[in-house]
Amino acid sequence: MWARVTSIGLKGMDGYRVNVEVGTYVGNDSFKIVGLPDAAVKESKERIIAALGSLGVMLHGNKIIINLSPADQKKMGPMFDFPMAMGVLLSLHEIEAVIPEDTGFIGALSLSGALQPVEGMLPAILSARKLGIQRLYIPVDEQLPDLDFIGLDLIYVTSLKDVIGHLTGQWTPSTIKKVGTKPTCLVNYHLDFQQIIGQDGAKHALEVAAAGEHHVLMTGPPGCGKSLLAESFPSILPPLTKEAQLEVLSLYQLSRSAYSRNDQPPFRSPHHSASGISIIGGGQIPRPGEISLAHHGVLFLDEIGEFPKKTLDLLRQPLENGFITISRTHASITYPASFLLIAARNPCPCGYAGSNTHYCTCSTKQIISYQNRLSGPLRDRFDINLSLRAINIEAAATVGKGESSKIVRERVQEARERQYQRYGGEMCNSRAPYEVLVHDNPITEVQQTMLQQLALEKNWTNRTQIKIIRLARTIADLQGSSSITDQNIHEAIQLNGDINGDRHHM
Repeated sequence: MWARVTSIGLKGMDGYRVNVEVGTYVGNDSFKIVGLPDAAVKESKERIIAALGSLGVMLHGNKIIINLSPADQKKMGPMFDFPMAMGVLLSLHEIEAVIPEDTGFIGALSLSGALQPVEGMLPAILSARKLGIQRLYIPVDEQLPDLDFIGLDLIYVTSLKDVIGHLTGQWTPSTIKKVGTKPTCLVNYHLDFQQIIGQDGAKHALEVAAAGEHHVLMTGPPGCGKSLLAESFPSILPPLTKEAQLEVLSLYQLSRSAYSRNDQPPFRSPHHSASGISIIGGGQIPRPGEISLAHHGVLFLDEIGEFPKKTLDLLRQPLENGFITISRTHASITYPASFLLIAARNPCPCGYAGSNTHYCTCSTKQIISYQNRLSGPLRDRFDINLSLRAINIEAAATVGKGESSKIVRERVQEARERQYQRYGGEMCNSRAPYEVLVHDNPITEVQQTMLQQLALEKNWTNRTQIKIIRLARTIADLQGSSSITDQNIHEAIQLNGDINGDRHHM
């Protein structure tokens, strides 16, 4: 006899429908799984035989063939144990029930017939909704967040016996866990802008960066506050939406990393000794790297000049496109990597070039060589370039505390809401296509002429001119202005800095 049930396969974060086709024939004892199964899927055979045996279902005298379709996609992991066991039961008429094609099964089996959660269950559930699955049977997993998807019923089961009981109407509806909602976790920030003494100009620049998702490069001597500014930056970012939280949690599950489930954007700060694979992602079985774990959040590269140049150049694609594609012999996997990059570096090898308090021991050649560790194309990806100097703590303390992160975050949220309304979705100025940007934010002919004259004088690229327009639009959004003013453009030029000349000192 023949039966078919539906499951979900994963290719990175993307899921695809897998049809588990089971044929049972009278003949010599055999159990064959086809459809490009990996070792974990092939081992499902023994788990399925033992689990069905615990239910009193014996497979002696049967020839069983299981096909995992589509046959050209490699199937990995034990998540197909559950659907394959269901297909065998249906083909043997051990279950007299009609299972619609929009009902799916995901989970691993123990030898006793108990169902166990598997790696990547959350991205599989998210993919099931996109693929039109209406009902999904999954193992009970306390690590899963509460979900509130309209049109998707999740039925949590602990064993094959429970599934059979539900399909045959012997399991009471009260045991079905309907997806519900859960209050958003309160964000607990460890650092607040008020804790930073001085650096008001840099804090304003970071506010602009947060409002428009602009990348930032900070250059300054040791102890001027670069790391403190970066580590407090997440405190002024708006909280993640429910969808963004689930997407971030899915990436952390696939990477087997711990993640505190709250609405605070992730903050990743890898050491410069980290390998390229750990930062970009990859491995024999490609997993998300630091840039994907920083999705919807912040990636902070301290002492960026100490990172291998090859690794830094690999950042150019995700900075431009918001995703990273990892190609291997058997597959090409894409992970989302839409992050805000904050980088910090010293002005020279000793760190004190241009300092008024320390003598720099570096030659001009050493300084140029040190700064050239950051390639021109990558430097061109930074919208804001800050040159920081050490703060006189006693003088700055007399000024008083600055604004708290909560106040700044509210302004950032309002500025982003204006951008979302303008672009018709969750898109900020730094990521809006140029055609959309200039259509929705036209600048005057006088402003255009001024930018073109400055571009000729300072040898700006087209990218630099566009960055200035993006920054000016974000500054106007923070001010609640519907148009870009000349003052907004001048401030944007100061924040962007002249890559080929003087930078804006904070």
